[in-house]
Amino acid sequence: MTATGATGPAEVVRAFYAAIEAGRHGEDLAGFLAPDARTVERPNALVPGGRVSGRAEMLAASTAGAGLLAGQRYDVASVVESGDLVVTRLRWTGVVARSVGPFAEGQTLTAQIAQFVRVTGGLISEIETYDCYEPFDGG
Repeated sequence: MTATGATGPAEVVRAFYAAIEAGRHGEDLAGFLAPDARTVERPNALVPGGRVSGRAEMLAASTAGAGLLAGQRYDVASVVESGDLVVTRLRWTGVVARSVGPFAEGQTLTAQIAQFVRVTGGLISEIETYDCYEPFDGG
C-alpha cells in the first residue's frame, strides 16, 4: 500500500483522478506526486506550444483549475498497466464556475485525453498528456 492508500500504479492514477474530482488541489494533491514529478503537456487548444511543468507548477495549476471550475470529472474508458507505466484513455469534463476570458459561467468544457503516467515508489513521477479539446462553444 502507498501513501495514497492505493496498492498499485493503476490504483494510484485512479485515486489521483478521484481526488481531483472531489475538489482536492494544491498541497492536498502533494501526496500523490514524487518530489521530482513533472507533466509534459503536448500542444492543445489551451496550450498551443505545449509545456513542461515541475511539481510546484503542477500543484499551482491544480489550484488555478479548481478556481476556474465548479467541478470536473474523469470518465476513464480504458487503463493499461505495464510495470510502472499506466496508460489511460479518458473523457474529461469541467464546468466553468464564473465567466473568464472566452469561457462563460456554466459552460461545459470537454476533452478526449490519452495520458501516460509513470508511478515510481507509489507516487506519480511523470504525466505525459495529449488533451484533445472539443470546440469551445459558449455556455
